[in-house]
Parts: sequence; structure tokens; C-alpha cells
Amino acid sequence: MNAVVSPKPVEPPASALTAALGAEGLGKTYGQITVLSDVTLDILPGEVHAVIGENGAGKSTLMKLLSGYVAPSAGSLSMEGRPVAFRNAVEAEAAGIVLVHQEILLAGDLTVAENLFLGREVGRGFMVDDRSMNRRTAELLARVGSTARPRDRVSDLPLAQRQLVQIARALLDERKVVILDEPTAVLANDEVAALLDIVRGLRDHGVAVLYISHRLDEVQALADRITVLRDGRMIGTWPAAGLGQREMAELMVGRELDMLYPHKRPQPTAAPILTVTDLAVDHGAQKVSFEIRPGEVLGIGGMIGAGRTELIEGLMGLRPSHAASVTLNGREMSHRSVRTLMDAGLVYLTEDRKGKGLLLEEKLGPNLTLQALDAVNPRAVLDKRAEFARLEQAVTDYDIRVRSLRLDAGKLSGGNQQKLLLAKVMLADPCVVIIDEPTRGIDIGNKSQIYEFIDAMVRGGKVCIVISSEMPELVGLADRVLVMRAGRIVAELRGNDINEENVVYAATTGGSGDGREDEHEHRSNPDNPAG
Repeated sequence: MNAVVSPKPVEPPASALTAALGAEGLGKTYGQITVLSDVTLDILPGEVHAVIGENGAGKSTLMKLLSGYVAPSAGSLSMEGRPVAFRNAVEAEAAGIVLVHQEILLAGDLTVAENLFLGREVGRGFMVDDRSMNRRTAELLARVGSTARPRDRVSDLPLAQRQLVQIARALLDERKVVILDEPTAVLANDEVAALLDIVRGLRDHGVAVLYISHRLDEVQALADRITVLRDGRMIGTWPAAGLGQREMAELMVGRELDMLYPHKRPQPTAAPILTVTDLAVDHGAQKVSFEIRPGEVLGIGGMIGAGRTELIEGLMGLRPSHAASVTLNGREMSHRSVRTLMDAGLVYLTEDRKGKGLLLEEKLGPNLTLQALDAVNPRAVLDKRAEFARLEQAVTDYDIRVRSLRLDAGKLSGGNQQKLLLAKVMLADPCVVIIDEPTRGIDIGNKSQIYEFIDAMVRGGKVCIVISSEMPELVGLADRVLVMRAGRIVAELRGNDINEENVVYAATTGGSGDGREDEHEHRSNPDNPAG
């Protein structure tokens, strides 16, 4: 790799506004381990200041230091030119600083309105004024583009709606500084657009916004200035207008990104390894058929709600489904479950790595081997030495970056959790690997590694099905793309027809994706004015 040639960082001009929030030489150590050192930055009123960096670069630690959740080991904070020190997040919020976490920190058993006003309830005498709180909650939900209702129980809401509720809670009071940590990671495109408008509105009203995101297109669209962290240190601050997405990515990883996606592989000619015929999933997919051959990456695209995840969960036996035929390695899979399919060579890496993929409060070793215990414990007796050896090998093979092999899985960064989850499913030595949202919430460096793992897996004769909401990812990885809409496959794209425009066209109109309408839909829709 060549050395990175990047613009020189700049300091804000001497005439700049007094910072709403400033940090000088900020650092944090845990025992002998330094996770952040010597960070100096300011966030100005009426500015969106983005902080970017790979997983493990120190972004989350910085956010917690700035918002009172963690006390710094070195350095100092100031607000509007005056020194401040927060003993906890409550003091920081009282001073006008609020952090919207990447993780959902809401009380699931309470309603949306009860969550928004938790600890700051509106009352009349000794009675809580539910009517006023519900009315104000409805206003805030509308502001953030949420379809939730004030009386909805939070545990009943989809993940994206919970995130919008969390953002609404942050906007309940007037703020001087709003810190947003990966706010769009679980949002659909229309929800993302609404959130970006909210951020712009905060900036226009003089609020200082600190914005953390792996989505560099969002950073480019929103930010006034950009600070880059790498390996716990601050690389510099730049005007956003002077950085393109490629330059941002190279500053994050410290090297030039000659090619994010691997070269496409030769067209496979072997017989299909997996054939699915007329698979119907309750409330998900309608008589879907497809096949995949050794040495192939099959992409599945479509808008949120198209039925992509439901299709695969039905195939895996995780949802009620009906199929005329599912054949794997020449064997008819009439009774499908995660276990029977894994034993036959098919594994599934869920999109919800924290909720369904890993046991966050368990150590790395049990997380790695839980799905393939027979491979580590052939005598049905737990062999901790063998488990540890497998973990050491996985950490090397998948470049899982850890301070200690005895950590809980929840202590890993998102990218390293995803690599641990990939190592976990690969321990079963599958021939077909299904990965749902392989790089959601993952930085550019780890994305590149996961793409390399997928490419090496497929070049070794395995097959991979990738479900992704990121259009460039589908285009860059897949040899074929199936586009879903309303539970059906409406287009199959190959070769040069695999591009973002065709995927979006098929996903939103049901057309073939190359400018031609799907003939079946055209014939079967009597309301089509062209018919």
C-alpha cells in the first residue's frame, strides 16, 4: 500500500465562536491500558462536528467522557469558555449536554411517553399529568418521523422505532450540545432522511451537534468539520468541504484503499449446491424459488419490509414456512431446523449480532464454540483447553482484536463482534453461509476485512448468500442479485446489470431492474394504466 497523502488538519479561525463544549488533552486509561489519549477539540454553536474512526478508535470513549458517563484520566472540559467537571451524566444533562447512545437504553415495560418523561414527569399536585405528557410525546414523535404512539409499550416496537423514541427523548428539553452516536444504524432510508433534517434543524437553531457515524455519505452531507480518531489518538480536524469519502476512509485506516471490494469471480458452472422451490413464509415470502452454485455470492436486495430476512428465517426453520422443495447437496431437507441444516452444511449469521448472535455477558470461548460443541467436545465433556485453542486460532484467522482472550463478548467493538460471529458459524465447516447485513454498524477497515473473508470462502468452493441494505455492498460483492418486493422476487440481476439504479428500480416498482417491466406483474395487474 502507498502512504496516505491527506489534507493538513486545520484549527478553527481565531474569530470563531466560543465553543459550546471543548476538550483539552482528554485521555482515558483502564489500569495499564490506554484507550484514548491527548484529544483536543471544540464543538461550536450552530455546527455539526463529525467524529469518525474505525471500531476501537476511541469514539465511544470520547462520547462518554464528553457527556459525563465516564471521568477522564487526563485533560479537561469546558463549556462556553468556563471549566467544567461532571460527576455523572445527570450533571452533564443539567448543563445542557445529552448523548443519544448507539445502544437502546429504554425501559421496555414502560410506554413511549413514560420513557420520555422518566425522572421528569409532569404533574398536577400529587397526580401525574398523563394527558400533557402524551400530547408532548406525540409532538416529538412526529418531529423525528416515528410511527410509534405515546401509549405503545416500548418492548412491542421494532428496533428502528425504539431508536427514534430514544432520539425524541433527547429532544424533550432545550439542549446546548447534542451528541449522536451512530443514530441511523438501524433506520430505513426514509427514517434516515427525516433524522438528517432534524440534525440540520438543531444546527440552524444554534445547537452544537457532535455526530458519530460509519456512514460517510451522511458525514459528508451534514458535517461542517470532521475530527478523525485512530487507535485511541486524534489524527486531526478538517473542514468537511475539503474531504471526500475516500479521503475520510483513508484517514481512518491510515492507508490508501486501493480496492474496497474483491475482484469478481469467474461465473460458476458446477451444479447447484442449494435449490429452493416455492418457499412461502408466513407474513414474509410468497412462493420464492432460487438456486446457488459453488463459488458464487448471491445477493438479496430490497427495501425494508420486502421480506428478505423473513425469507431466510423461513428457510432456516425459524419462522413457519411451506416449501415444495429445499435441496442441499442433493439431499431433500423435508424437516428443516437450524440444527438439521447446520449438520447438512448450511449456517446463518443473523443481522442482530447482539440480541440473537452472541451471548454478550459470556466469555469469547463459549461464544465461539456454542454452535459447534461436538467439534470441540467429541466425548460430550467440556474441554476448556480445546476451546481456548480454537479461540486462539479464530482470533488469528479472523483478526479479532482483543486485549485479552478472557473478555466477555460484549466488551468487543462492533466490528470484532461481527468477526467473532463469523468465526462461530464457520467453526461448523459449512458449505453454504447466509449472512444478513454483514457490515451493519461496522467501520470501513473491518468492512474490507469481512469482504475479503467472504471472497476467500467462496473462492475455496463454498457459497455465500448476502442480504444487505447497502446498495454498494450488493453491487460490489454479488455475482447475482435477487431483488425482493412485497415478499416476492421481482428481478434477478447479473453482470453489468448489477448496479444501484437497477436494484432501486426493481425494489420500488417491481420492474425487472433494467428498465423493463416485469411481464408477470404487468399482465396480472388490471389497474396498471399501461395495460
